[in-house]
Amino acid sequence: MWKFRRLLIATAALASMALSAPFAMAQGNYPTKPITLINPYAVGGPADLLGRALAKELGDVLGQSIIVENKAGGGASIGAAYVAKAAPDGYTLLLGTAAAHTVTPLATKVPYDGIGDFEFVGMVANVPNVLTVHPSVPVKSLKEFIAKTKAEPGRMSYASAGMGSSPHIGAETFKHAAGVDILHVPYKGAAPAANDMVAGVAQVGFLNISAVLPFIKANRLRALAYGGSKRSPDLPDVPTFAEAGVANSEMGSWYSLAVPAKTPAAVVDKLAEALQTVQAKPEFKKVLAAQNAELMLQKKGQATEFIKADGKRLAELVRATGMKLQD
Repeated sequence: MWKFRRLLIATAALASMALSAPFAMAQGNYPTKPITLINPYAVGGPADLLGRALAKELGDVLGQSIIVENKAGGGASIGAAYVAKAAPDGYTLLLGTAAAHTVTPLATKVPYDGIGDFEFVGMVANVPNVLTVHPSVPVKSLKEFIAKTKAEPGRMSYASAGMGSSPHIGAETFKHAAGVDILHVPYKGAAPAANDMVAGVAQVGFLNISAVLPFIKANRLRALAYGGSKRSPDLPDVPTFAEAGVANSEMGSWYSLAVPAKTPAAVVDKLAEALQTVQAKPEFKKVLAAQNAELMLQKKGQATEFIKADGKRLAELVRATGMKLQD
């Protein structure tokens, strides 16, 4: 009887090893097939350009092709929800943003947890926003702009890329820090907002630098302050918000790389290592420079803490200002 029981235990152990061996081997050899990177925004925008550059370089490092699939809509929640429910095997990645992980989950009900349903491989980059005005606005500096808005509270308005967008959040952060009252006019993207600014329909804008840089260069818009941590190489004469006297007003669109929760640690580690290699490549840095994007080097746990802190900051801003994140 005892021998028979030992035989059953040994047989069960062997069976378990046989079943787990392919999975363990798959992790060790990862990746063994093409990977999909979900971009929760439309084709052709800043996120798409960054995502495709990241996919190419990451695929080269990993030795597998990475296919970019755009799943736009729902304030980035459609793409994020797709990845949250995908198999946790490292073959479905998400180009994450504040909208996907913090803004939309805070503003409305979504079928996923913006942080808990993901493992964050690392941060990728940040694309700063810039405060611009139409040349008809009689101000030449941020100090003059603040003075004018305080003298005429509620009479000026600003254009953003949409309700809950990073330019919207950045503008409200600035308003809170500077103590000014400017009305929000949300557009359906940065391009139409920039076009209306150039036409003089909208006189003030808080938009991604890539959307307005050509107009600034052509003197069709005037830049007053830059949302990066340091000045833009393309706008060396434009001060950061901190340099112009308004602290805690850095603003931009950050991007992360995430996979579904419960993805094996070995797979996440391999992706994290590959991401760090990509961020050090001159080719990738050149792509970022073309968008005035700043590298973000927070790894795994650091990325998670950064996103949690950003969500907490946003929640506090909403409570303090009563701002709306959606129509």
